Amino acid sequence: QVQLVESGGGSVQPGGSLRLSCTFSGSIFVSYVMGWYRQAPGKQRELVATITNRGLTNYADSVKGRFTISRDNAKSTVYLQMNSLKPEDTADYYCNARRFGTTTDNWGQGTQVTVSS
Repeated sequence: QVQLVESGGGSVQPGGSLRLSCTFSGSIFVSYVMGWYRQAPGKQRELVATITNRGLTNYADSVKGRFTISRDNAKSTVYLQMNSLKPEDTADYYCNARRFGTTTDNWGQGTQVTVSS
């Protein structure tokens, strides 16, 4: 059973940076597309970024040029480097793992990011 554990959330001022980490266990990491999603209060969960096992990435338009997703296959960990943070980036951020060829999503418990002055 896949388990995902996020860390790295917190509070930061606008313009600041945070790096989120998500550690994967319970299956073969390189068989999964990894992603980060976020959910702000009163809003639906939305895609932030995804990365394949070969490093192909996809980003939401709202974070392009500011956020970078990466993965370390040796450590079974995916990262989200968030720079130039804005108040509208405030949300709970969730790690996602989806095995290739399936539509089954695995989720972490979420980590809170607050951007405020």
